[in-house]
Amino acid sequence: MTWMLIRLVLSLAFVGGVLWFAARLARKRGLGASNGLVEVVAQQRVGRASTVNVIRIADRVLVVGATEQSVTLLAEVDNEMVEATLADREFAALTGEEPGEGVRRPLVAARSNPGGVLAGSVFDRSGWGGFVQQMRERTVRR
Repeated sequence: MTWMLIRLVLSLAFVGGVLWFAARLARKRGLGASNGLVEVVAQQRVGRASTVNVIRIADRVLVVGATEQSVTLLAEVDNEMVEATLADREFAALTGEEPGEGVRRPLVAARSNPGGVLAGSVFDRSGWGGFVQQMRERTVRR
């Protein structure tokens, strides 16, 4: 019994050491770390295997279409317009209202808690309801 416990502890220590060494090696080689040069701003599914992505590379914002076979540049968008749209969307999500056209809103808004103490947590009933509804829509055969 004691020998089994010692073997268990040594096995766990070995696995932990291997994981630590692999993480250190990956960090040294730059794997899993982003230098912040390329950022996916938004992504929208268009079909089963195709998406439209808004990508920021340094100070340029590109709209690309991606399928399983190719990636195609669709447009180049103004960086300030993307920032304004993201700020407007964030404000609308915080306040629960529709964003206005061309209305400049502050980047930081006062947080309101309309759903109570559990709003936004795993126990939020409306969050799970929305998730279940999305799953139903995806599985309905038409």
